[in-house]
This record gives sequence, C-alpha cells and structure tokens, in this order.
Amino acid sequence: MVKITHLLEHYANATEILAQKKFPTEFKVPKTALNYLNQASNDDIKAELNWLDKAENDILTLADPLYPPQLKQISDPPLLLFVKGNAQALLLPQLAVVGSRHASQAGLNNAQAFCFDLAQRGLVITSGLAAGIDAQAHQAAIDAKGQTIAVMGTGINSIYPKQNQTLAKTIANQGAVVSEFPLNTPPNAHNFPRRNRVIAGLALGTLVVEAALKSGTLITARLAMENNRPVMAIPGSIHNPLAKGCHLLIKQGAQLVESAHDILHELTPSIAMLTDQLQASLQTINDPTLENLAATPNIQLSDSQQHIFDHLDFNPIAFDDIVTLTDLPSGDVAADLLIMELSGLVEKLPGAKYQKI
Repeated sequence: MVKITHLLEHYANATEILAQKKFPTEFKVPKTALNYLNQASNDDIKAELNWLDKAENDILTLADPLYPPQLKQISDPPLLLFVKGNAQALLLPQLAVVGSRHASQAGLNNAQAFCFDLAQRGLVITSGLAAGIDAQAHQAAIDAKGQTIAVMGTGINSIYPKQNQTLAKTIANQGAVVSEFPLNTPPNAHNFPRRNRVIAGLALGTLVVEAALKSGTLITARLAMENNRPVMAIPGSIHNPLAKGCHLLIKQGAQLVESAHDILHELTPSIAMLTDQLQASLQTINDPTLENLAATPNIQLSDSQQHIFDHLDFNPIAFDDIVTLTDLPSGDVAADLLIMELSGLVEKLPGAKYQKI
C-alpha cells in the first residue's frame, strides 16, 4: 500500500503508472506486480464496475474531490473506498465510537445515550459494525434520525457479523457502509486493525465507551492519538474489567467525558478546521448538487440549532456574540453552526462571523 502511495506521489496519476514499462529501482516494485500492471484491463475489475453501476454505490479514489479530507491526512490512507449509501456523509463531522463486543448493559446504555444525543446535534456516528458497542452506537444514531457510518473489515458484499445484515442495510439508507477491501473479502483477522485506522482517520475524535486492557478498541484509540485526534473515554467502576481500558487511556491523556457537551467542547477546534477544508474541497467540484449539503443531514433543526438560527441576521454576527446572545456553550454553538453551514442555512465569513443565507 505504501509503495503504491509513493508511485502516486511520483507520477501524475494512476493512468501514467499503468503506462510505465518499468519503474525506478528505489520503488522496489516486484516483477509479478509489474507484469500484472502491464497486462491490466477493465476485464480485471468487471465485478467492481457492475457493482458501481447500481444505485447508491460509489467508489472514491484518493484523488477524488469527495474523498474525506480528514482521512487523507493519516499516514496511509486507503487508495480507494467502496461506499454503499450516501458518500457525502463521509464529508460531515464524525465521531468514532468504539468499545467492547461483549459490553455490559451499562456500557450499552451509555453508548445509546451519548450517540443519540450527539446524532441529534448533527455529528455523524462512525463505528465498525461489530457486535456490542459498535452496533449500539449505530442504532442510537438511527433512532435519533441522524447519520451513521459503518467501516467494515470485510468486503462490502460480506457483511460481518451476519446478525448485523439488517442493521447494515439501515445504515446504508441513513448514512453509509464503507470498506477499502475488495467486494467479497471474507472476515480475516489481520484486516480489522486496518479497518480501525479508517475509523480513527475518518473521525474528528474517538470516544471509547468500554474496553478491556487487551482489546482491539485500544488500537483504534492509539491510532487516533497518532493522528493527533482527541481521544475521549467514559469512566466506570474500578471493579469492572471493561472499564480498565478506559481508565488506562485517561491515564495516558485521553479526556474523561461525562456528557455529550464534554465531547462537543473537545471537538470544537476540529469542527472549525473541517469546515474550512470542506469549503476548499467543494470549490473544486463543478456539481450543482454539491453546492448545498442540505440533503446530507437527515435531521430537522434541533432546539439549540433553531435557537441559534433565530438569533442570526443577514448581517454578519461574530461567533462570541452568538454565544452571548444564545447563552449556549461555545462548543455546542460551534457544532450547530457547522451543521447549519453545511445545510446551506448559514454562511461563515472571515473573522469567525456568521450570517443567514
């Protein structure tokens, strides 16, 4: 994967790579790979092309303007993503929510409460479609009529675990199901850590609900830290083995969180940065359907968003003044303004000022 990335950095695009008869020795391209590239044709990807012809199926390459900018920032972003559902959902601010497959009832309740609240506020809930906390996080976002993204460690045609097939279909209708692996890739253990890096890379931050000390959940948290993304953890009883991973993360610098407000406050700087990145990306796309992301959030304005909107004018208002007028926490205001901006209701102006459109 890293070799391919280096080739893309050296050559203008994939077409130029395919045109090469040989490569500089420093790229260390195996002869078998070179022979395959020299003989490549559309027949080799016939199944993928047929899949792409179906409605709501997309393939995003690393060079695609719709490729999530936050994922592109990690050290080894996927060269392509198979997406079933709404590909534009990948552009919205996401929170990764991860935890034990064998969660306690208290952990499941926390995942439900946090994700329901955050999805209502406009954050996309991103997780791995696994049993336990993952499935509960997805379901909570669905229950809130928000959006959720499932990143799979299998091919997009190989839903795993099988008991989550119905959930995966619902996610595709209320967000997206995503995989970097070939369509029918079965569940191989070594692919799930790679899946975890995509979960951490897509999200502005990662929330760990429950995790044992030896847990794949901690891999996702570590990857988020390596990407300089906030990691947050819900504390639990010192007698609960599923809380020990969260406590370890808190000792290592993760933010202890007790409410959705804590999470929004932690993500405020990242949300503002993503807004600017999205504006830059969308300016390169000549597609009128993307000028407004109003179709993206599947929610009506929440009470706090309506409250903020009622205090806006067609004349610019400074962010600090909006916080003062609405008497809402600055983190909540920043998150709600971003959702309204991406929905085409609000425009962000230089100097952290906002106005109605």
